Amino acid sequence: MKKTMTFITLVFVLTWGPLAIAGTSHQGHGDMSESQSSKMEHGAKGDMFTYQDVVEGVRAEFQVMSLASMNMNDPAGNTHHIMVKFFNDSMNHQIKDVAGKIKVISPSGKEQEESLKDYSGIYAANFTFAEKGKYGVICLFKVDGQKRLLKFWYPHG
Repeated sequence: MKKTMTFITLVFVLTWGPLAIAGTSHQGHGDMSESQSSKMEHGAKGDMFTYQDVVEGVRAEFQVMSLASMNMNDPAGNTHHIMVKFFNDSMNHQIKDVAGKIKVISPSGKEQEESLKDYSGIYAANFTFAEKGKYGVICLFKVDGQKRLLKFWYPHG
């Protein structure tokens, strides 16, 4: 009986513990979300942060990584890379005809905006994250002639 309870407790801690930590370490990301999303997920692992949300049937899966962790340099001196893939949420197939841009707002309010570049269905742009703190990430994109907007917080530092 003790082994069973220990196993159940271990499974619970391993399953729900990281989600509870992720939820408390990213408090407030909901403050920026104006989408009528049916699902939101986020997490951080090392130098990579992930965020997923659904707006009007389109699922966007974001990854924010430092260029240094990817062993890359940016000629313009940018420090981070934001990638996003778009999917039809109900059919779960990737959407490859997307136009969009990302705006990043630093903790002090400085704004950077870049158009998303298409790398065979993975859209990306580079930014400079010079300050520690929460960065607002706003993605405006167009699929099938319809504009959509997603917002989330990226905790840097």
